[in-house]
Amino acid sequence: MRRDLFTAEHEAFRETVRTFLAKEVLPHHARWERAGVVDRDAWLAAGRQGLLGLAVPEEYGGGGTDDFRYAVVLAEEFTRAGASGLAIGLHNDIVGPYLTSLGSEEQKRRWLPGFCGGESIGAIAMTEPGAGSDLQGIRTTATDQGDHWLLNGTKTFISNGILADLVVVVARTTPEGGARGLSLLVVERGTPGFERGRNLDKIGQKAQDTAELFFSDVPVPKENLLGTENGAFGHLMANLPQERLAIAVAAIAAAEHLLELTRTYVKEREAFGRPLAKLQHVRFEIAEMATECAVTRTFVDRCVTEHNRGGLDAVHASMAKWWATELQKRVADRCLQLHGGYGYMTEYPVAKAFTDGRIQTIYGGTTEIMKEIIGRALLS
Repeated sequence: MRRDLFTAEHEAFRETVRTFLAKEVLPHHARWERAGVVDRDAWLAAGRQGLLGLAVPEEYGGGGTDDFRYAVVLAEEFTRAGASGLAIGLHNDIVGPYLTSLGSEEQKRRWLPGFCGGESIGAIAMTEPGAGSDLQGIRTTATDQGDHWLLNGTKTFISNGILADLVVVVARTTPEGGARGLSLLVVERGTPGFERGRNLDKIGQKAQDTAELFFSDVPVPKENLLGTENGAFGHLMANLPQERLAIAVAAIAAAEHLLELTRTYVKEREAFGRPLAKLQHVRFEIAEMATECAVTRTFVDRCVTEHNRGGLDAVHASMAKWWATELQKRVADRCLQLHGGYGYMTEYPVAKAFTDGRIQTIYGGTTEIMKEIIGRALLS
């Protein structure tokens, strides 16, 4: 069925993104995968092309649009291109809303122009060695020193961790507050005591720098408190639906792309003297995946529409996230199987998609956490 989510303006933007990918990303991506990090020049190029800070007001150098469909176009095209290294979605859709919705006027003028230009790359540091989805497990502390906070702790699995210039850190500012005793502090590159550890060796998304971050008596100015003191829990809950929707958007785009690749492959590849597509089992596999993708696409597009209206809640965002990412995982596995031995070869896109996409059911809240959120809401 024809999608009616986008307008002509969105499709024109899609062509801009495709041109950017062809010129600035795809010729370099294999080298970035070997290096474990993208060139900073790519971020600057994205800024010049107007791909960063789409939702940031124009007065700070951004695109000035709160239409999430432009973010959807970006996610779809980057996913289909297999360009997992340049984490523009994280920068725009996850870090950006904290700066624009919680930042003071002074903070916005200080941080957003570089954020939109690509000079200041963003990251959010929530996960710790002993705390993932459970915010109550966070041990990083920020002690009030009068005119500044003294930050101590360790974060891990931080996307953009090596390149980041602005890191939104979730830290405990009230020991007795549990999940409610957390605040958001922005730590800038070069702050004394802020150190980066290993660029972590992952099974997929090799070009995307993911790091450990260490904070040892880091002095964070009071002016770098984002939002309200001890208000991080509420701030995080308000922004998580968009983060989870963004992951779902990439997931269904990946599943659809893998299905397209596999349809072409089984038509061309022969076994027992005829194309694989002539085998009933293969046709059934394609039929099942196509149906699941069509149903999921309809729901995710509806969630995008609701989000643009301001009506997407945590339950439906969680539904979209867990269902679409689990579908992506199943489709990647089945498409690799249909490719046979070639699917296991890294030069085939299906192999890269298989490893790149495996993280989708984990970050942004695991599938199990998504189900807990949904079940708790429905049964409370």
